[in-house]
Amino acid sequence: MRVFVTGASGFVGSAVVKELLGAGHQVLGLARSDASAAALETMGATVHRGDLNDPDSLARGAQASDGVIHAAFVHDFFRAPSQEAFFAGFMAAAETDRRAIEAMGAALAGSNRPFVTTSGTAGLAPGRLATEGDTPEPVGRGATEGVVLALATEGVRASVVRLSPSVHGEGDHHGFVPLLIGIARAKGVSGYPGDGSNRWSTVHRLDAATLFRLAVEKAPAGSLLHGVGEEGVTLREIATAIGAQLNLPVVAVPGDGTMEHFGPFARFATMDIPASSALTRERLGWRPTRRGLIEDIEKGTYAEG
Repeated sequence: MRVFVTGASGFVGSAVVKELLGAGHQVLGLARSDASAAALETMGATVHRGDLNDPDSLARGAQASDGVIHAAFVHDFFRAPSQEAFFAGFMAAAETDRRAIEAMGAALAGSNRPFVTTSGTAGLAPGRLATEGDTPEPVGRGATEGVVLALATEGVRASVVRLSPSVHGEGDHHGFVPLLIGIARAKGVSGYPGDGSNRWSTVHRLDAATLFRLAVEKAPAGSLLHGVGEEGVTLREIATAIGAQLNLPVVAVPGDGTMEHFGPFARFATMDIPASSALTRERLGWRPTRRGLIEDIEKGTYAEG
């Protein structure tokens, strides 16, 4: 299969490219810069120049392939100066994502070719274990999921891989754990909100890459899949592991101090968002095998982050 991959030189996308090539597929990778193009050529992929704001380039890439994995997303909002800017940036990124999906979806309509897109488990069911059967609010990436599912009725084998809030592993420089590490270094303590019992689901990037491959190979149209290796790691566990690595005290941050400590990230840092992947494992035979988030931190994966 010749697979068009967006975000192909990114943290998750590059792992997807290597997973596909290792399984005998060909890869056409989207690149918006010379550096990205060179990285893709080194991996053994064919380069397709363009970006998420160029719908024509996205449509051409989709038309030239047997299937699409859309792993790209604009993450500029991660370094926003305020909570308002953080969520405004996220919503703008989700709108860019929607337009990109519509462009590629239109190119695939009626072809019965696979189109695997990316979303997240965060926010599906705060406070309880989210499952593949949960439906997100129709805003942001939740609204985009609706666009993808509509394509499944238009002759596209469309599916959604919902990734855990923490996708970890070598090369993670811009995710949520590096954010927490940066805050810990700036504050001189590794903090967790309240009693630290709120949970995040996690997945290793290489396990996530395997799931994307399985999805493009055999996920039925309309599938909602969860990239979850660990259902719920507490923020206290994460803060403790970070503190040990940085040789910093580990402290509880009271509710009225979370905004001062975590800044724009406070709302997310306090969320309790565990998730299950039981149905995904059953449907596709996916079996996460890589080490968990805490072990990744303890092994020094983030030492230079």
